[in-house]
Amino acid sequence: MTRVDPQRSERGNSNDNVRRHNLSVVLGLVHHKRSLSRAQLTRQTGLNRSTIAALVAELVERELVVETEPDPSNSRGRPSPIVRPNPRVVAISINPEIDAISIGVVSLGGTVIKKIRYVTEHSPSVGEAVNISAVVIEAMRSELDSRYRTVGIGVAVPGQVRASDGLVRMAPHLAWQDEPFGRLLEDATGFDVVADNDAHLGAMAESTFGAGRGLSDVIYVNGGASGIGGGIIAGGVPLGGVDGYAGEIGHTLVNSDGIACQCGAMGCLETEVRRENLLSVLQLDNADPDELESALFASSSPSVIAEVHRQLDFLAIALRNSINMLNPQLVIVGGFLASIYAAAPHYLEALLAKQPLLASRDGVRVTRAELGSDLLIIGAGELAFEAILADPGAFSFAPVSVPAIVE
Repeated sequence: MTRVDPQRSERGNSNDNVRRHNLSVVLGLVHHKRSLSRAQLTRQTGLNRSTIAALVAELVERELVVETEPDPSNSRGRPSPIVRPNPRVVAISINPEIDAISIGVVSLGGTVIKKIRYVTEHSPSVGEAVNISAVVIEAMRSELDSRYRTVGIGVAVPGQVRASDGLVRMAPHLAWQDEPFGRLLEDATGFDVVADNDAHLGAMAESTFGAGRGLSDVIYVNGGASGIGGGIIAGGVPLGGVDGYAGEIGHTLVNSDGIACQCGAMGCLETEVRRENLLSVLQLDNADPDELESALFASSSPSVIAEVHRQLDFLAIALRNSINMLNPQLVIVGGFLASIYAAAPHYLEALLAKQPLLASRDGVRVTRAELGSDLLIIGAGELAFEAILADPGAFSFAPVSVPAIVE
């Protein structure tokens, strides 16, 4: 899988032999910034105006960007046309969880067009997750075919995904092991499918469109129904490790007297910091992320406050270790972790002000994810867009074959 660096070089090259690179640079800038004038593209790439005009014209012809006239009242001299991502170019995003499967449609520029949360009565098997996703996508097929150009499907998996081929090596809360989920989904839908760990994709989305914009060293920690995961941007580059498994902060040891984790170890972060414990003290059977946060903010129960503080105590231990090891500029918390942080921000910040090494914690900020419940939809979309961003000139929107159903 080719990984596109969200902080990659934005400098172009005027040599005609590297037109492919220049197209990629221009489309990447327009995608990440969402709106740039030709003059801004000229300044940011270092290419001359005629080269930018030719590159933009080709991207317009390929229907990857659109140009609009600028507001003359907001500029001096001759106004420069505004270049934006074509909103008709979309990716399908899928996020299987233990209690639901979220399916979304996101356009170039990271705009969520549609999001469906299909609640399941039990943790779905691979076959069930494929079939549910395929049925929902088929229900959207006529709209996708008539209104949009779909590049493929990106999947955010709550588990370890092998970078080379998208094999789900282990998703313990889903009870998936060595499952070719991406290949099965391709067979069922006819779309190209790429998959990665959900927290890795959350880190990518936040570093591109959210709280980590413009920063080179970021730790993202996500809490979901399937546990806790982490994503790392180090030196402006997503840190995946040799096979794509880096960032498993949920399996950091935080309690040597803790209970057994599904991974086989004892006292992992995700055995102590759990969404279901929050639901229990809030006396909720189930809740989507927004409902859970609303319930937390509305409660003044001492037992709820105590549980929030208990979970933040253990989260601080894991973040202390990560800050000492990685020396980030920013720690972003997402999912239900963002909710417990927002419920008691000063409590966590006080813990992190004294627990990590003084030099390591100096200047480190903690914030919640900006993209909210859209984060993994956007992150999975980024994964699906990688191929077209890397080589816009080679991309074609081939007809999609008739889907099959997995038995």
